[in-house]
Amino acid sequence: MKLTYSNFQFDIIKTCPASRARLGLLCTPHGTVSTPNFIFCATKAAIKNASPRQMQENGTQFMLANTYHLMLNPGGELIERMGGLHQFMGWNGPLLTDSGGYQVFSLGYGSVSSEIKRKNMGNREKTVRQISEEGVTFKSYIDGSIHTLTPEKSMQIQRQLGADFVVVFDECTPYNVDKSYTEKSLHLSHRWGERCVREFSRHDNGKQAMYGVIQGGVYKDLRKIAAEFVNAQPFFGHAVGGSLGAEKEQMYEVVAHTLPLLDASRPVHLLGIGGVGDIFEAVQHGVDTFDCVHPTRLARHGGALIPAAKTETNREHLVLSNQKYRYDERPIDETCLCETCKTYSRAYLRYLLSANEMLATQALTIHNVSYMNRLMAAIRLAIAEDRLKAEKEFWISSERISKKDLSFA
Repeated sequence: MKLTYSNFQFDIIKTCPASRARLGLLCTPHGTVSTPNFIFCATKAAIKNASPRQMQENGTQFMLANTYHLMLNPGGELIERMGGLHQFMGWNGPLLTDSGGYQVFSLGYGSVSSEIKRKNMGNREKTVRQISEEGVTFKSYIDGSIHTLTPEKSMQIQRQLGADFVVVFDECTPYNVDKSYTEKSLHLSHRWGERCVREFSRHDNGKQAMYGVIQGGVYKDLRKIAAEFVNAQPFFGHAVGGSLGAEKEQMYEVVAHTLPLLDASRPVHLLGIGGVGDIFEAVQHGVDTFDCVHPTRLARHGGALIPAAKTETNREHLVLSNQKYRYDERPIDETCLCETCKTYSRAYLRYLLSANEMLATQALTIHNVSYMNRLMAAIRLAIAEDRLKAEKEFWISSERISKKDLSFA
């Protein structure tokens, strides 16, 4: 089966001589993305505390929406009737939708991302009722209604949503399952992937391109099998997903092992990763795009991203609720040109947080969005000028790369 993706193109402009880092242009019906780049999570077709215009004004090129949440509310049919996601949410740039699988399985294991990313499950009710060859039956977190999501239905819903890029439906296994289950799950995901390709090809109109997912947990032989599978399928791009290990070192090993196995002519996306150090590490291995809720979620908790070289503690962010900022007249970052840094002091932002004013999280969101886009632009320039290692030392201290400091979605 052959898919042409006539309205899409990925061009590699440069590859670093000292690593696999590369510059690229990802062309879509809704514009061109310079890579490496960061995809912001508009989970329910909206960025929390920022409008599409504000996202664009602060350098955003690419956004993501979640199929799982949108299928439950308001539904794919409504969004299709309203002209698709771009028109519905007022965003004219490239969009990616995931398959819905990550949310189905992470909620099913006890919380939104706990067990997939090896965190404590707590006491939240599990929602997955049954995993079968056909698909997954689960209970809606909204109203308790029962749904079945299959590879075909995932493709159908993503077609209704109308994003530029869609992702195949796969099972996301938690960290603590053994190799035997991981391998069984991998082959099930591959059978589902083949069904996704068939369903996608039935309605291929040149407006969407499909990413295949590389699973396999922390097992090198399984990652190799997964890479061989996606290389052989007519996917436009690769998405590295699943459990990436218990600590950063293990995640880096999985990425370092997996990337050389992939068809290098295709764009590579690393699912759910957004820590600054993680981005630098993955870029060096050839990852082109990333997504994570980290920047906007951090803003909602009073955190402002800042290059490590500009802080006294070598941390990647300031916690502006701290008492020490009460009389601090400085902006978050004197070199940042975002509206927040041009307008507000750290003292004022701290006051807004203490008063529970919505402006606080809105202002911090704008800053963190601007920061991530400045970071990715700096990475692209550093690749162009062959100085990626030196650039990394400005943005992140080596002291911050610890075994427990994970920045997963």
